[in-house]
Formats: sequence, structure tokens, C-alpha cells
Amino acid sequence: MSLTHSPELHQNLIARIPIVTGLQLREWFSRIESGPAFLRLTERAQWLSDEHGLSHGYASAIVHEYEVRRRARLNGA
Repeated sequence: MSLTHSPELHQNLIARIPIVTGLQLREWFSRIESGPAFLRLTERAQWLSDEHGLSHGYASAIVHEYEVRRRARLNGA
């Protein structure tokens, strides 16, 4: 399973997350950070999906966005 969506689909999924899940992205990021440590992004998305009842598409989008923002913070952007 790939975590890659087209940029347009990814942005649409990210925009709908608060409406669909009832939680803001920062709350999902906090759950990721306090959850188990996984080496692979696909494992993290699967955990998020299983643990919180998200569809795979939304879980993957959250994990991908988390990683994009984390890398930007680490690179000082």
C-alpha cells in the first residue's frame, strides 16, 4: 500500500479531515507522536487506521502531512 496521493487528492483529504474526523490536524499529530514508534510510514498509517477507525486514505494523508511538516521543521523551513 502506498502513502502517495496526487497533490490535489492529498490537499482535498487534508482539508476534509477536521470535518470527517472531528479532530484538527494538530490533534492527529499529537496522537502520532504519543503513539507507538514505527520504522515505516505504512505501519504508522495502519496503526492510525486500526486504532482510531479511520479509512486508510485519511490515515495515510495524516501520516504523510505529519512527515512533510516534521521534515520542514527539522530543515528550518
